[in-house]
Amino acid sequence: MVYLQICLLLTLFRVLFYWAKKLYRTKGFNSPRVVVIGKDKNLQKLRRIFDNPEYGYQYMGYFDNVKSNSSSCLGNIESSFNYIFENNAEEVYCMASKLSKAEIQYLMKIADNSLKRIKIIPDNKELFSRTMSLELYGAVPILNLRASPLDLDYSNLIKRIFDILFSSLAILFVLSWLTPIVYILIKLDSKGPLFFKQERHGVNRSVFGCYKFRSMTKSTTSDTQMATKNDVRVTKLGKILRKTSIDELPQFFYVLMGDMSVVGPRPHMVVHTQKYESSVDKYLVRHFLKPGITGLAQIQGCRGEIINRSDIVNRVRYDIFYMEKWSLALDAKIVLLTMYNAIKGEESAY
Repeated sequence: MVYLQICLLLTLFRVLFYWAKKLYRTKGFNSPRVVVIGKDKNLQKLRRIFDNPEYGYQYMGYFDNVKSNSSSCLGNIESSFNYIFENNAEEVYCMASKLSKAEIQYLMKIADNSLKRIKIIPDNKELFSRTMSLELYGAVPILNLRASPLDLDYSNLIKRIFDILFSSLAILFVLSWLTPIVYILIKLDSKGPLFFKQERHGVNRSVFGCYKFRSMTKSTTSDTQMATKNDVRVTKLGKILRKTSIDELPQFFYVLMGDMSVVGPRPHMVVHTQKYESSVDKYLVRHFLKPGITGLAQIQGCRGEIINRSDIVNRVRYDIFYMEKWSLALDAKIVLLTMYNAIKGEESAY
């Protein structure tokens, strides 16, 4: 009897989940703008997927070197590169049979550095790598260049439930009593407000105002210069807040609102994103995920001041690895190790 009830509840949950997802997509939400580069026999099959409102795609058209009077033909392949950026195409589907290996590799490179998702309809060009996964759109095989377990709706739902539960507990049982105490101590320690606000880049490079307990004196360089070792701007109380990561706790409100996650790539200052996106390969891949209060890079020691190029390169590598290997167990492990490091008194992340 209990088994039957569980089966019925699971069936009801699946029905409600897919009904809600279908309604969400038909209203125009979660609808990526897609273009196709190259035209072969698979294009018509893909159109059946893209034109079905239940799947939530906004099909913009295709590019091919063979001229066509079709209204969906947007131009030749060479013109597609500018069109993708000028019209904010989010997903690009490439017919490998119509592109050279060099063209595909060029698209793969710009994808990792421009927040575009490139998916390839394969032929025999030997383009497989460990970061790709094979998906089926109807009967058409698609290579997903940056596959992640979080691409699945269920995974995103599980992660979001974890974020809501964990952030709610942190707000109710920690921040509710800790905030007044920190306020009094900050006022006794130095002049200035309780919170420090700074614009940072989140998922898909969107900008949000990130709040922390203030750990520094007010300065004109707060939005451009990260904290350094023995930084004179850090107050006496601020040293304690940073060593215990208490200064990061107000960000749980952003987790609850959905701008951040408990675990994910740490959000960087806007000026540093602008610097690293053009100088560090694959830097923007980390922006496919919501930023986190903590992350895999942080528990592996890639935190704090960036002195050498290897500091940011290794941080990006850990963030991409986390995206590709995400699991709820990995999130739990990262949270536990973060708490352990905070108790040990390691200085808070950047």
